Amino acid sequence: MNALVALCHFCELHGPRTLFCTEALHPPSPSPPSQLGLALGDRDVDREGEGLTMRANCSASGGCRSLPASHPGFVSIDDETGIRFLSHQHPRQSQLFSVVRQACVRSLSCEVCPGREGPIFFGDEQHGFVFSHTFFIKDSLARGFQRWYSIVMVAMDRIYLINSWPFLLRHLRLTIQSLQSTALKVFDSEQGVCPQRAARINSVFSPVFPHQRSGNAARSLTSLTQHPNLWASLHSSFSWLLKACGSRLTEKLLEGAPTEDTLVLIEKQTEQEEEMNCREGAEGGSKSQRHQTEAMTVLDLFSDEAKLEEIPGPKFRSLRHLRQVLGAAEFRILAWHVLMGNQVIWRSADPGLIQSSFIVLKSLLPVGCVRSIPYSGQYEEAYKCNFLGLSPDVQIPVHVSSSEFSVLVDVSSDRNRQSSAVSEDSVSSWFQFNISSANTQPTDRGPTLLNKLEVALSNENLSMDVVSHCLLCLKEEWMNKVKVLFKFSKVDGRGREDTQKVLTLLGATGPGEEDNIRLLKFWMTGLSKTYKTHLMSAVRGGERSPSQ
Repeated sequence: MNALVALCHFCELHGPRTLFCTEALHPPSPSPPSQLGLALGDRDVDREGEGLTMRANCSASGGCRSLPASHPGFVSIDDETGIRFLSHQHPRQSQLFSVVRQACVRSLSCEVCPGREGPIFFGDEQHGFVFSHTFFIKDSLARGFQRWYSIVMVAMDRIYLINSWPFLLRHLRLTIQSLQSTALKVFDSEQGVCPQRAARINSVFSPVFPHQRSGNAARSLTSLTQHPNLWASLHSSFSWLLKACGSRLTEKLLEGAPTEDTLVLIEKQTEQEEEMNCREGAEGGSKSQRHQTEAMTVLDLFSDEAKLEEIPGPKFRSLRHLRQVLGAAEFRILAWHVLMGNQVIWRSADPGLIQSSFIVLKSLLPVGCVRSIPYSGQYEEAYKCNFLGLSPDVQIPVHVSSSEFSVLVDVSSDRNRQSSAVSEDSVSSWFQFNISSANTQPTDRGPTLLNKLEVALSNENLSMDVVSHCLLCLKEEWMNKVKVLFKFSKVDGRGREDTQKVLTLLGATGPGEEDNIRLLKFWMTGLSKTYKTHLMSAVRGGERSPSQ
């Protein structure tokens, strides 16, 4: 943890002073191990401003000093992380010295909790944030028979320090209670030998009374506790506190709210589970096999990449591979029909090739817009599926082949190329592709999403992983536009003029405007029921609130 722990003391002669400080040096250290002695020696220079005053005023006692100037300090090394924990009276760096000095002064003067004993939090971005716990130590020779101390933890991370409050409070109180109990035993023994309260009452009328306590004003903490290894013990406690506090909390990347694809997948899985549960009682023994067969629809959406690897023989490996095999112009026509929501029909004798093409093309759409029948012996209407795989002998109805809302990909085997094919996985060596459609609209203007995707696919410097992430971002961008348009047009019921203004604001107008609008309307069908229900409930709640 990037923090620092210090023990501070309020001296009756000199005010707040830092007694003991433990800091963590993370590897690689600014100074190599061979220069450790030099780094420790720099402390005398860093604290020169305060050291001169202390030597002038506190030379007769050790109340404002923990370790002598010749002491090298304490060093502990964490074998797991390589972090070194250094303890001395003052921090190693001059910048930290001023920060700790200010924290010390504030913790023993203005930043004090009620009763002057307990925890408090203060600080700012410039000087760091401080968790401070003030407490009293019994001293038979002090004014009021007690001296004022504080333990402060200084860090620049405010959130981390606040989240560590219960942990710090619990363990610092153990250290404080240990010091207080040890000092109390010494106090009781000293009072038993020479009660100070009676001696002070008898000396009230003495003319030298005001000068008697000056020689005891800087009594050291070591003498108050009679602990021979006090500073080594505090070094161990503070070092453990820094290590434990740094390892108890870890940062995690939160992915935020679930995407529309995730919500749709959950809804489909829930619907199928409920449907299977309803059939269990009526159909008895055959339920398990049927359940496994129909559940494949949802599982296919989760494991497209894994299934693509399992398909034997020639197959399409990615969108870029499909574009290379079909050609840029033919690929754009096919992708345009997919994005517009038209029915895409593949007719081939190789089901694996059709399945690989659908897996690749489905990545262009939100999950809620995909309705797929991988392979069938008869034609299925467009309302049932927008991806349809057929065997070569299936005839396409006239009303479908003459419709502009469908595209047919006929796949034929090239036997001449097969004999000379070098690789069994080379699709272009095994098959020929013929794309036909009755659509007369130009497909080279839009939609904007397809234009950007083609730029990424044509850039060979981008790997397919990068292109996949680019496509994911584009889909999320346009799905957010779909949500805005749905809320504005369907829920609020705004007019055409207002809707056109929203489309302009969303960047859906201009070149390819008609294609962009068709894409947005088609993608509305892919919104999850959860989102639509939540949106309608929020709107209805807002309408009722004024009357209530």
